[in-house]
Amino acid sequence: MSQADAVRFITTLAAANPAPRTELDYADPFTLLVAVVLSAQATDASVNRATRGLFAEAATPAAMVALGEAGVARHIRSIGLWQGKARNVVALSRLLLESHHGQVPASREALEALPGVGRKTANVVLNVAFGQSTMAVDTHVFRVANRTGLAPGATPRAVEDALVRRIPPALLRDAHHWLILHGRHLCKARRPECWRCPVRELCRYRDKTPQPEPGIPR
Repeated sequence: MSQADAVRFITTLAAANPAPRTELDYADPFTLLVAVVLSAQATDASVNRATRGLFAEAATPAAMVALGEAGVARHIRSIGLWQGKARNVVALSRLLLESHHGQVPASREALEALPGVGRKTANVVLNVAFGQSTMAVDTHVFRVANRTGLAPGATPRAVEDALVRRIPPALLRDAHHWLILHGRHLCKARRPECWRCPVRELCRYRDKTPQPEPGIPR
């Protein structure tokens, strides 16, 4: 995809959704951080169901440490990798209290030093909580970038760097959401809904799916 088409791709998604936001439920940087950590290999919907009770009982680092691993686990058993995630949530909460006065830091280095926080999670928190123009590459963004030709890359970091280079700076912060939502709701892994895609004409995917006939499941 040419640079001009890449810009058109993003501006078209922007026009269709001018005020995008994460689909994770959160109230502040701490609850966002916990929700993003829990969302690894889990859907946002499943995380939201789990955090509804968790945040009602423990919405601060101190309360999360007091709840403990067993208490956290009680709320999140329905999502994948819940045992490791319970350990990480309590451990990162403790480290926030010990090293950051109970506040979520606004720097990548400090975030990535927290248990369970990698580059993607740090990018989401920096973007959503602190308004930084970061590009978090999850499975949806990775698929969209490669399938469409927007920013091909063999690794998430390669895709991230390519997207940062190709997307106009003024659109970069919200582009994170546009691409995730596009991958989640239209450019799906098994059967992309190409027939109703607003960027169909710019997309380089060869096997575009036709509109299903009436009565045939999508």
